[in-house]
Amino acid sequence: MSDNSPSSGYGEKEYSPHDTMERYVDGKLETEHVEPDAKRGHSMVPRNLSVATDNGRQYSTGGPRRQSQWDAMKIAKEGGVEIDEEIELLEEELRNNPVPHSFFSPVINFKNPAHFTWLLVGFASMGGLLSGIDQSLISGANLYMPASLHLDTSQVSLVASGVPLGAIGGALLLGPLNEAVGRRMAIIISLMLYTIGAALEAGAISFGMIVAGRVILGLGVGLEGGTVPVYVAESVARKYRGNLVSLYQFNIALGEVFGYVVAAIFVNVKSGSWRYMLGSSLIFSTIMLAGMFFMPESPRFLMHKGRTLEAFNVWKRIRGTELQENREEFFVMKHSVLNELESKETRSGGFAWLDFITVPRARRSIIYANIMIFLGQFTGINAIMYYMATLMNQVGFDSKQSVFMSLVGGGSLLLGTIPAIFYMERFGRRFWACAMLPGFFIGLLIIGCSYLIDSKTNVGGAEGTYITGLILYEGFFGSYACLTWVLPAEVYPTYLRSYGMETSDVTLFFCSWLVTYFFSDMEAAMSRIGLTLGFYGGIAVVGWFYQLAFMPETKNKTLEEIDILFSQPTSQLVKQNLKGVAENMSDLAHGRWGRVFKPSPESPLPEIHDDTPVGPISNAVQG
Repeated sequence: MSDNSPSSGYGEKEYSPHDTMERYVDGKLETEHVEPDAKRGHSMVPRNLSVATDNGRQYSTGGPRRQSQWDAMKIAKEGGVEIDEEIELLEEELRNNPVPHSFFSPVINFKNPAHFTWLLVGFASMGGLLSGIDQSLISGANLYMPASLHLDTSQVSLVASGVPLGAIGGALLLGPLNEAVGRRMAIIISLMLYTIGAALEAGAISFGMIVAGRVILGLGVGLEGGTVPVYVAESVARKYRGNLVSLYQFNIALGEVFGYVVAAIFVNVKSGSWRYMLGSSLIFSTIMLAGMFFMPESPRFLMHKGRTLEAFNVWKRIRGTELQENREEFFVMKHSVLNELESKETRSGGFAWLDFITVPRARRSIIYANIMIFLGQFTGINAIMYYMATLMNQVGFDSKQSVFMSLVGGGSLLLGTIPAIFYMERFGRRFWACAMLPGFFIGLLIIGCSYLIDSKTNVGGAEGTYITGLILYEGFFGSYACLTWVLPAEVYPTYLRSYGMETSDVTLFFCSWLVTYFFSDMEAAMSRIGLTLGFYGGIAVVGWFYQLAFMPETKNKTLEEIDILFSQPTSQLVKQNLKGVAENMSDLAHGRWGRVFKPSPESPLPEIHDDTPVGPISNAVQG
């Protein structure tokens, strides 16, 4: 595909749609012309319809018994009559064989499916509240709990890192549980673990009991943290996916602010203030648990399990079939997932996780997702959040001031997530990552400088400089952190998504545990400025260059279209990115700021070579 259009934000190219579909075969580019959308419904002769069974029911497969991902996308591009005929057959079958429901899966419906989508996202994203509340509550509780339970420095570190340690175990459960019981039930199980863990924390009378409570709570965090973003990503429309998955990070930040508020409320309680702090999360876990019983299973998971009629029933409730784009997405999703399942059996003999090693598309996604998570954690966010009150105490604030001033850091993180919710889909993931990371590096730089000011002789200067750096760091990181949930949730193929999110979840919480547990030792060995600026800041700089070279743009693409994007060779992606970066540097040097910072256009999907297991896609489908 040739393109001579001007570049836009951070290397993304601007393309105009064409009515052609291109692919490489034996090193030669082949171009196929397709009918425009204006001829929807009249451009093709209906193909033969076949029928298959689904747990005793019959349903139409629409067209050939097995449509490839490429063929399904081509039919959607042309507006083939197969889509409408297949939807109508599923509608008829659903009327004849209604999907049964049980006490544990009650059904609610809305006249407008969009309202159901918002309710689903709202309840699922409450999991972020629970995770955020814990991070900030332990910061306040650490001021009083060690003395109450007679804990030494090593035990305090283990208590603080108990949640990320337990979350590693929860993350390891993510893949098997998601495959066995689904996204919805995995979230419900995680909330039960949350409730048990919080109750043990609040009632702890010994070191062993508080650690047990923290680890059990961590199991819930790990299981829920990797499941909720996937649940949302698989259920919502592509044009809102980045924004709505970002709500999870917003709720984490909101939970941290709530946690600091709760800590400030109970800080003056003379006896057992830390117990009230840690036990308060029971309220939120109970509300979310009740709400999740009314939420449906992810339609893509149901399709992945061969429960096509149930998937269609859920799709009608949360997305509807009135809009043509929803009908087309369901059609492409169905045939893509069926094709994935067939390919999985032939390639890996039933051991799906082996595809992360043997299939280039899967290998690229797991490397990319986990590097992005590593960058998010090893730039120090959880260490700073868990020890925020302690760090503020080090620069001159007393214990009570530290608790109240922690609201500044938590509030900055919360405010930082708001732009991502509204503008990530407008500017794109790539621009967002490359623009935000330098911002929180500057924050780390200012925090490091605050440690050079003597808090005994110039307490105001030390405190003011630290707070300024903290606001910048937390604000920019709030926007960047949304990507660590959005990207892993969307880059894995459907049949590997549970296992892929398991690896990403393990990476996230293992890195979080490392930076939290070894924070005190690293600070002693490197000094405060060495740890903050040298270690965390150095990783931020290296990560920025990685993103410039290797980060693709997944803005406004369906999960099936992202399959195509990750099927291109890495060298091709790097070449495109570096060319775009060079053009942007030229624009900056010549003062053409608008071309660099304007909203990113929807990037094209690549030309796919014949050695990949998926086919190409038209330029027009991209938009």
